[in-house]
Amino acid sequence: MSKGRGTRADYRFFLPIPTRWMDNDVYGHVNNVTYYSWFDTVVARFLIDTGFLHIPTAPVIGLVVETQCRYFAPIAFPDTVTAGLRCGRAGNTSVRYEIGIFRGDDEVAAAEGHFVHVYVDRATQKTPTPLPANLRAALAGITAG
Repeated sequence: MSKGRGTRADYRFFLPIPTRWMDNDVYGHVNNVTYYSWFDTVVARFLIDTGFLHIPTAPVIGLVVETQCRYFAPIAFPDTVTAGLRCGRAGNTSVRYEIGIFRGDDEVAAAEGHFVHVYVDRATQKTPTPLPANLRAALAGITAG
């Protein structure tokens, strides 16, 4: 992820997300913890929409082991945001998902960050598992490049 602010063209999968009244904090803008919820939501939605993740029965699941967010511009209710997603890196058992948060129709990100998921066996939730072929195929469509 570059040090500059990303644009919509830098991302491959998009999800509109409405802000809620409760997202604002006492300073009149969306609280920082809400951004992490948006990150989690766009990644989960991508995994569900591509057919990789069936929440109740998936034998392989991703656990967050690292996350980071950089904030550039405030967002406040009643804004609608769009979360942009791309795959920054796919390893043997892990994926770095990179996310841009865009306010309204803005072309430049208001915030950017990442999640690193390590994929594990659902039953043990400890045993790292190589990325399944269907996940690798889905990631190919959103890989940064």
